[in-house]
Amino acid sequence: MNVYAILLSISLFMITLFLIFTLRRKPKNQLQQIFSVNIILIFELCFFVLMQILFSDRWGIPPIYFDYFSYICACYFPLSLLFTSLIFVNTKITFKKRYLLLFIVPTISLLVLWTNDIHHLFYKVYSINLNETVFGPYFYIYSAYTYFFIVVAIAYLLYYSIKNSGFFSRQSILISIGTIIPVIINALATYGVIASTIYITPITFVIAIFFYYFAVFKFQFLGVAPIALQKVVDRISDSYIILNEENTIIDFNQTFLSVFKLKPTDIRNTNIEELLTDVGENPSTIKSLLLCLDQVKSSGKSFHFEKHFPSVNKYFNVEINDITSKKNFLGTLILLKDITQHVSDMNTIKSNQDLLMEKERLASLGQLIGGIAHNLKTPIMSIAGAAEGLSDLVREYNASIDNPVVTSQDHHDIARDMQEWIEKIKTHSSYMSDVITAVKGQVSTLSEQEINSFTLEELVKRVNILMKHELKNALIDLNVHMDTDPSLQLKGNVNSLVQVINNLISNAIQAYNGETNKSIDMFIHMENNKVKISIQDYGIGMKKEVQNKLFKEMVTTKGKNGTGLGLFMSYSTIRAHFNGTMNFVSELGKGSTFNILLPI
Repeated sequence: MNVYAILLSISLFMITLFLIFTLRRKPKNQLQQIFSVNIILIFELCFFVLMQILFSDRWGIPPIYFDYFSYICACYFPLSLLFTSLIFVNTKITFKKRYLLLFIVPTISLLVLWTNDIHHLFYKVYSINLNETVFGPYFYIYSAYTYFFIVVAIAYLLYYSIKNSGFFSRQSILISIGTIIPVIINALATYGVIASTIYITPITFVIAIFFYYFAVFKFQFLGVAPIALQKVVDRISDSYIILNEENTIIDFNQTFLSVFKLKPTDIRNTNIEELLTDVGENPSTIKSLLLCLDQVKSSGKSFHFEKHFPSVNKYFNVEINDITSKKNFLGTLILLKDITQHVSDMNTIKSNQDLLMEKERLASLGQLIGGIAHNLKTPIMSIAGAAEGLSDLVREYNASIDNPVVTSQDHHDIARDMQEWIEKIKTHSSYMSDVITAVKGQVSTLSEQEINSFTLEELVKRVNILMKHELKNALIDLNVHMDTDPSLQLKGNVNSLVQVINNLISNAIQAYNGETNKSIDMFIHMENNKVKISIQDYGIGMKKEVQNKLFKEMVTTKGKNGTGLGLFMSYSTIRAHFNGTMNFVSELGKGSTFNILLPI
């Protein structure tokens, strides 16, 4: 008996320490609360069994009277263990009224035990030695109910431990083993498989305490919501899989299964190479991924890349990391973030940007149409006049062929006049060709542009041709000041740069608000080994709030007559197509200067 007393005293001491530790933890959650209930019930069991050992014979109290109190634990501990597993799996539960039905049998069991002297339904013969005990019929009902809930609770805990696997399952397994040992020994002793006393069950809780110790202190059983983590990762939008050292899939979340339309049995314990082959990935991709996995294992380096999976027609941002513990390689984590919508949105944005740029180009062309008609009308009329003059000279020449009065000098004079008309036709034809070339270049779409080169002289020529009519109608002069070699060549598409400069000149014209007899200066010179093209007006200038938004968003000073798209797209064009930059200086009431800096 002294040995039993010592062991139970040790159990009570350790249980007390656990209880103090649990109750002092902050903040308290449901898992801590139910674990405290478990500890209190175990404490109560061990305490009254110890009291039975110490005082039953000494005070002449029948031993069964101490069991009246120790059985409080025996009746309600299975339910407490069941709620522990429910909270452990779900993190938090709501206590529902129907749960009260579970307490009916344990409560009746206590009442039957406390009134056993009247009916002997619980014990027919009570003895400290279990092999001498004769159980009543109700005891078997109580036992079946008790063992049923213990088995359900432990099975529930182990099932989700195995399903979740990894770090957190160690907690569940330790708690389960710590609980199973006393239960199994109690069952074997109760039904006579092994000879024992009633003291064996509480003493086995000393062993359970060691398992609880490791679960609580080493694996922080009360500090996390372990099994619930599986529900969390199943709900996140990113997919993941975990591989062991042999690149075999050992864990994954529901998102991965849903995205790739797989079942757990399809991939668990499947090699990643086999899975990729099954989903139709090409051998070169598989080889590259396996190489990344090997490098992650050897160096611990992370890899990030984008990947399109044709089997599900989705794009993913793939991240590969190693999982280590105390410098020991445990496995590889592959995260897959679905960026299909992002890729689609970026393609849409690019398409819309191209479309907006094209619309802006065509809008500017609309302003040029009237100028084109005017620009072509004058040379066409001149060519028509030259043709009429040539016709007159041809008739005159025909009439003079047989006329003896006409001298050779007269023939030379007629030929000279014809040559003059021909030169005029050539000049006007060349001008018309330049107009057509400039307009054709502006109409060409962005997708048709090619990286080529052009001279500053060609750039200025096209700008003059295309802006001539708009400047003439506004009664504004464009003064070009070129302080560098006109034959200097720039790389890029001349039509895009012409569009940008024309837009700046159009804005400068509108900055005068309809005032006439004004001028716009276009300066071209070298600055820090770059070509600087400046368009300067002397109009109304821009407010500070407009300047702060310029080039960052579509902003306009033209009210309903503007969209702000022109400058925004001009800035984008210079940066994207010419690797250049734009800036500006503006003062309210004094005008604005826009500068384009282009590398040679």
